[in-house]
Amino acid sequence: MDLTGATWRKSTRSGQGECVEVADNLPGVVGVRDSKDPAGPVLTFDPQTWRAFVTLAKRR
Repeated sequence: MDLTGATWRKSTRSGQGECVEVADNLPGVVGVRDSKDPAGPVLTFDPQTWRAFVTLAKRR
């Protein structure tokens, strides 16, 4: 999966600690990576699946 042009961001709730980063600015894909290993592996999700995950996580 080509993630060229991805804009990575951390949650505003992560503070200054290490966290996951999300890139949701590309059409048809959301990337998730470990902030302390930005050159490492990236999980990818379709936007609908990512929205469902975030919705469920917010309920917790």
